[in-house]
Amino acid sequence: MLTRLGAACGVLAGLAIAVPGLIEAFAGETAPTSFVLGLSPAFAIPLLTVLHLRQATAAGAFGAVAYTVNAVGLGLFGGAVFTLNLALFFLDDAVVEDLLRGPTIVALLGSALVFAAGAVLFGVSLLRAGVLPRVPAVAYLVALPVLAVAARLPDTPVTSVVHVVAGGALVWLACAVTTGEPAPDRRAAAPHPASPQPS
Repeated sequence: MLTRLGAACGVLAGLAIAVPGLIEAFAGETAPTSFVLGLSPAFAIPLLTVLHLRQATAAGAFGAVAYTVNAVGLGLFGGAVFTLNLALFFLDDAVVEDLLRGPTIVALLGSALVFAAGAVLFGVSLLRAGVLPRVPAVAYLVALPVLAVAARLPDTPVTSVVHVVAGGALVWLACAVTTGEPAPDRRAAAPHPASPQPS
């Protein structure tokens, strides 16, 4: 049940990133697209959890560390994205510029950097574990850190492509996590020393 719910949240998170990104390539940033983007990280948290659970045995200790850093970073960056898209977006440019001269910009940049580091680590763990498809794992590894860094950049076709790739990767991983057999337990597959036979 948790896997299905996490996957459904992942599809919502991916669509909430990709669709506004695609729209903004033509219409620029709008209040509706900004609103949807601001909510997207909340739906990504359950997906991250079920992705880790799906590959936990194969990913080992590195995967656990990667998941933890990515989860903390996602929590921080989720707050930053919410602030950028659902608060600062509606303020006058002069007010925003004044806010970003103070500690707010440090908090926003710090959140983005922690999330980017976590996304890199978790993307590497996806590739190392080899439980889920490699293409969306590579996209996760590359596009999500770029998305974090580009959060405050002006909207361009390039940033829209990043949004679409990142959102597509989440949707693909969300669909993949519900299919296939459970990952083999490497400890169970390891050869055991032969037991001495009674003479």
